[in-house]
Amino acid sequence: MKGVAAGIGLLVIGFEFEYASTNDDPSSGSPSLKTGMGNVLLQTPGPIFGFEPYFTTGGGVYHEALGTHEDTNFGANIGGGVKVTLVGPLRMRIDYRVFKLGSDALYSPTHRFYVGLNLKL
Repeated sequence: MKGVAAGIGLLVIGFEFEYASTNDDPSSGSPSLKTGMGNVLLQTPGPIFGFEPYFTTGGGVYHEALGTHEDTNFGANIGGGVKVTLVGPLRMRIDYRVFKLGSDALYSPTHRFYVGLNLKL
């Protein structure tokens, strides 16, 4: 999986846009999945012992493909995670999401867990 997100936080509420892409695996029947989601985050106003937990929900567009099956539709997501202060403005972000995809999706809901780096500017 690869992706990128950009956002802004205003004390306890934040907004972000993210794009993520996962390749297919025909041997296991797993489709490729591309998502473009806009999300709202509810978060603590600052880190607590270096940890900043958050809850997020949002929606956007997804594209799923496997073999001759292709589906592009609206999807929604809900989840949460924690931002962990590493050094200076550099943070690690650990996130779990559940995606509810449209009615023609092969697998819905689908789950995603990821770890990435985050810069607090």
